[in-house]
Amino acid sequence: MTPGHGISSRPHAVPENSGAPGTSDDFSAVTGATLGKARSENFPVAPAFLPRAWREGLMAVYGYARLVDDIGDGDLAPGGRDAALLGLDPAAADDRLAVLDAFEADLKRVFGGPGGPPRHPLMLALQPVVRAHGLTPEPFLGLIEANRQDQRVARYATYRDLLGYCELSANPVGRLVLQLTGTATPERIRRSDAVCTALQIAEHLQDVAEDLGRDRIYLPGEDMRRFHVAEADLRAPSAGASVRSLIAFETERARDLLDEGTPLVGSVHGRLRLLLAGFVGGGRAALRAVTAAGFDVLPGPPKPTKSGLLREVAAVLRTAPRKG
Repeated sequence: MTPGHGISSRPHAVPENSGAPGTSDDFSAVTGATLGKARSENFPVAPAFLPRAWREGLMAVYGYARLVDDIGDGDLAPGGRDAALLGLDPAAADDRLAVLDAFEADLKRVFGGPGGPPRHPLMLALQPVVRAHGLTPEPFLGLIEANRQDQRVARYATYRDLLGYCELSANPVGRLVLQLTGTATPERIRRSDAVCTALQIAEHLQDVAEDLGRDRIYLPGEDMRRFHVAEADLRAPSAGASVRSLIAFETERARDLLDEGTPLVGSVHGRLRLLLAGFVGGGRAALRAVTAAGFDVLPGPPKPTKSGLLREVAAVLRTAPRKG
């Protein structure tokens, strides 16, 4: 199983007379480009063994999260189509904060706010999922705020600061999964937050070079000083000893967070247990790939193998303590 194995990229159909702008071809082009990115994630987004309602809900949530990240990273498709769908002049597509504001306005339409139905096809697909599962707006708003923060903050002085960012950028996704499946409890939310933060840190470690290309560093400044790592060291074609030591330290931190969150897997049953094991196993496999690269992440993101991912998921299923 690869991170995208078994994912159905088929979005919800656009409801008739929805008022959505564009044609069905627009819908397919916009949603297909975004949802197709699920195959490159470190974890299975919506595997085929899940009930159809869960799969469709997870893909709708993924489409939302992927699109807001693409806005924040400046990775929208060229031509300004997404901006136009959100009611902006296509020429404003490069104004990330303006597009995020328009995106938030469309989210409010998802939840019945003024202005009619949602305008963007991915938001239109999200609306029936929100209604069917009683999803709340707060996690969705957190993801928008994380991307606003990315426009203002490019460095994190402390690990605590980085955790605050992950509270916005990662933890809402896990909370939405628990809401979708009707399994949210305070304890599960706490464990889920640990897993999601670990997954975010693992991605940051894999993408040090890519993030630096965007003038962003998600390695805490206090840790860089501790390991005598300067920003110039991160621009090298391969990592020196100090950078490798820093990455090893952050890898261990992420692994500890995954261990803290692993009991979440044992607290649920059936197919949801398999899904959550996929998330945790995907994070462990990503960290193992970083370790196997000798903690040299500068040439490019170390990626887990299919067999490595399978082994990690199986290990999670064997070892996660069962409750209930």
